[in-house]
Amino acid sequence: MVNETIVIDHVFIDSRNEVVNGLFIPIVGERFDGHSFIKDALKKGAVASLWEEGKSLPEDLDKNFPIFYVKDTLKALEDLAKKYLQLVAPKVIGVTGSNGKTSTKDLIDAVLSTTFKTHKTAGNYNNHIGLPLTILAMPNDCEVAILEMGMNHFGEISFLSKIAEPNLAIITNIGESHIEQLGSREGISKAKLEIVDGLRKDGILIIDGDEPLLNFTQNFKILKCGYDDHNDFQITNVGQTADETNFMINDKHTFKLRLLGKHNIKNSTYAIAVGKYLGLNEHTIQIGLASCVLTGMRMEKKQGVNGSTIINDAYNSSPTSMKAAIETIKQLENFNKRILVLGDMYELGKDEEMLHRSVADAISTPITHVFTIGELGKWIAEALLEQNNDKIEISSYKHKDELKENLLPLLDHGSIVLIKASRGMKLETIAKDLYS
Repeated sequence: MVNETIVIDHVFIDSRNEVVNGLFIPIVGERFDGHSFIKDALKKGAVASLWEEGKSLPEDLDKNFPIFYVKDTLKALEDLAKKYLQLVAPKVIGVTGSNGKTSTKDLIDAVLSTTFKTHKTAGNYNNHIGLPLTILAMPNDCEVAILEMGMNHFGEISFLSKIAEPNLAIITNIGESHIEQLGSREGISKAKLEIVDGLRKDGILIIDGDEPLLNFTQNFKILKCGYDDHNDFQITNVGQTADETNFMINDKHTFKLRLLGKHNIKNSTYAIAVGKYLGLNEHTIQIGLASCVLTGMRMEKKQGVNGSTIINDAYNSSPTSMKAAIETIKQLENFNKRILVLGDMYELGKDEEMLHRSVADAISTPITHVFTIGELGKWIAEALLEQNNDKIEISSYKHKDELKENLLPLLDHGSIVLIKASRGMKLETIAKDLYS
């Protein structure tokens, strides 16, 4: 029996983390049971713990250590997060989509933090465990919470949205990520649209207005962002250099980014739409956009050896995002060598060969060199070779060291290199070896 007030400053599930005044929530996973680490959590700063009913406590656990029994610790974590979110009562922005979730989250935070006290998902803590932990890490004076929502299967976004109950929900795009589990792009669209399941009655849905699969009407307000002229926030007058991107919205207001890619322009437009909804003017929004630094390995530009330019976009990939990154490299000026390092893309299901080969359709001059790595990436090279384009040098590799050995001699002041593949390929190891 606990008869005194316990001050909780942190909620944690990893007993390896150092905390102060922490509530430990032991989660039962497929390969581990957090209940086994209660004594480690105590040493790291836990002042109390939840505990699943029916599980035995360690005999040598301090008898004065507060234990709160629950039927299911994961359900308790989720319920605790929902209750805390209701207590703090910030505006909630939910972000999902096949690609661009994290970048869009970062851009929204950059814009809104000019005016509000914000809290955003750290890294990609965007699943049924990460989202509750993100909420429980929120300061109690938070005014806007920006919550990323990821998924692998149907029902997962719906579940997260019902915890978060967003005021604004954003679907960045519909690509091919998780098509193996969801069957088709139509299936992916259906899964992403689950974000409206928790949307408040007066909420707003912000979508990629250029995506036909998102062309629908519902009982809530919809704002469309994109390049087509039917969009509420239409992107026009785009200009790009290796250092800066500029564009206009509705031919009225000019915005500048220190980010690369038309896809990041669209991600920025979602942030502009959110900013306008929350009452910010264009000048304030521009200050926020200009200050934005994306989470690493998302079109991350670094100086490479011999004055070259390296674009590390190795965090993850799908055919849609890979093609968008390639288009960006093609549009940048003042490079006489434009080099692509492309690797395997995972979770593409039965159409994985066709989807890899489709990337070749985006590759043309001024691209000068294409290096592929991996058994799946090889299909990109094969499709390119079938085009008989003698202006592009194409090669495939099984091993990173061999690829780097052939890539390094090409690097000089006039070279730009794009590095992109699925997370499991870990191509950032190549990127880091190319940095100056």
